[in-house]
Amino acid sequence: MSTKKQLKALVNAKRGVIVPGAFNALSARLIADLGYEAIYITGAGVTNMWFGMPDQGFMGLAEIADHTARIRDAVDVPLLVDADTGFGNALNVYHTVRTLERAGADCIQLEDQVAPKRCGHFSGKEVISTEEAVSKVKAAVDARRDSDLLIMARTDAAATHGFEAAIERAQLFAEAGADILFVEAVTKEDEVRALPQRLATPQLMNMVIGGKTPIFNATELGELGYGVVLYANAALQGAVAGMQKTLTTLRDEKQVLESSGLVATFSERQRLVNKPYWDDLEKQYT
Repeated sequence: MSTKKQLKALVNAKRGVIVPGAFNALSARLIADLGYEAIYITGAGVTNMWFGMPDQGFMGLAEIADHTARIRDAVDVPLLVDADTGFGNALNVYHTVRTLERAGADCIQLEDQVAPKRCGHFSGKEVISTEEAVSKVKAAVDARRDSDLLIMARTDAAATHGFEAAIERAQLFAEAGADILFVEAVTKEDEVRALPQRLATPQLMNMVIGGKTPIFNATELGELGYGVVLYANAALQGAVAGMQKTLTTLRDEKQVLESSGLVATFSERQRLVNKPYWDDLEKQYT
């Protein structure tokens, strides 16, 4: 079964599958190695880890397409790709979908913020008109070459227009052909519980650690009817905390040992980058 069909089955099961975010090929390899069934390529993560900048629209199509292609080469699990606003109007969205599908995406996420976008849990967000947002979803649906490629439509309207307006937009996105709906940054527990009752199309719930949405256990979210539970930057925040701890120890104690528990072992690092495979391949050609 193709990775696109695998993802479609996971989403339609509505069992709250946990999907962590990856910001490069090695983080994706680690996620797959731990047995997760799908991976989200996070625009915020790419922006933070590659540019050292906040999630405020600095990433472009070239960067996310490059990361998608590298991660596609590294893992065999389904990939959901964050394409921000589609990097322009409906025509740009069409081009974005074609580009990311070619790079290896199994699902492409688009949002309705005014460009340059902001992290969904930042203040100061604005959204484009409903009509323009719907036209961009239609362009994304029309652009895909493989009908199994999923289009995920995100709305940030709850922050500016209210919860009911966000539901109305999401429903219009579904009618335009979106396969997954993503109502971002709801702030109340009853709103989290209500969404699967109000919208029939499979949905993603974004669990931002330290963000505006109350954290729910993924099992409960699955029971509520969510298809995907996203932890877009858990790996990133964990990596930052680990680097800070290790580098603080190195600064203060002037050494870090493999036995400290602060770092992955040398052998584990080589396993994760698949060194035995490349050693065998080298022997084959020499």
